[in-house]
Amino acid sequence: MNHPLLPGVLDLVQRAGEAILPFWRQGVDVIEKADASPVTAADLAAHGILAEGLLALEPSIPVLSEEDADIALGERAGWSRWWLVDPLDGTKEFIADSEEFTVNVALIEQGEVVFGVVGIPATGVIYHGGRAFGAWRIEPGKQPQAITMREAPVTGLTVVASRRHGSALQEQLLAALLARFGEIERVSVGSSLKFCQLAEGSADFYPRLAPTSQWDTAAAQGVLEGAGGVVLTLQGGPLRYEARESLLNPFFLALPADAEWRGLIVEEAKALG
Repeated sequence: MNHPLLPGVLDLVQRAGEAILPFWRQGVDVIEKADASPVTAADLAAHGILAEGLLALEPSIPVLSEEDADIALGERAGWSRWWLVDPLDGTKEFIADSEEFTVNVALIEQGEVVFGVVGIPATGVIYHGGRAFGAWRIEPGKQPQAITMREAPVTGLTVVASRRHGSALQEQLLAALLARFGEIERVSVGSSLKFCQLAEGSADFYPRLAPTSQWDTAAAQGVLEGAGGVVLTLQGGPLRYEARESLLNPFFLALPADAEWRGLIVEEAKALG
């Protein structure tokens, strides 16, 4: 992958992960934010490294982080290129001593993900990718390995879903798809790892019919798009990141871009929406 800012971002994501690890499985204090989501000292430590480091890397690109998201729409509306950051995605998994938490950084330009980097502090694995660059997995001490989505199945479907955020709409969609595919295997995963499992060919479909914020998805969407995937709203258009008052995403569907059943899934989702 050839983007001049990527090496610096990879280094920052690794450093942020290293800053998180001393707090992991240590019984950290948890603060409840205004939206009732949890935040810990680990979130804030990673945020500090990423926010300072990204501005040093390229001072002209502003940063929107989950831990510093109170930026007026009037200011954000003037951004054409910006960083979208989740310093610790899967804080609930982190608090529960699971390995399924990630560090996420995406470069956004004109509402689209240029590239995204997703780090897994517990294992040291880092994913990165973008539509124009392909997708890659880096294990500690090894060379980057190209990853791609697997060939979309004709029958049977492996679906990744949130470990903590299901919904009645999602169950309705999967029930409707069961008749088409004959069998649906479900895999529950925390944080942005759901996208990464699709990107490396471990699953076929990720429906999200429950709330997410822009920083939850952008970096991993870059990885997925680089691996041959697409993230669609329930209306069938691409999930985008224009400045708007609410930082919540619409519901979305992540799947292989060339899946012959893409249209079927979108139509079933439209019927629900």
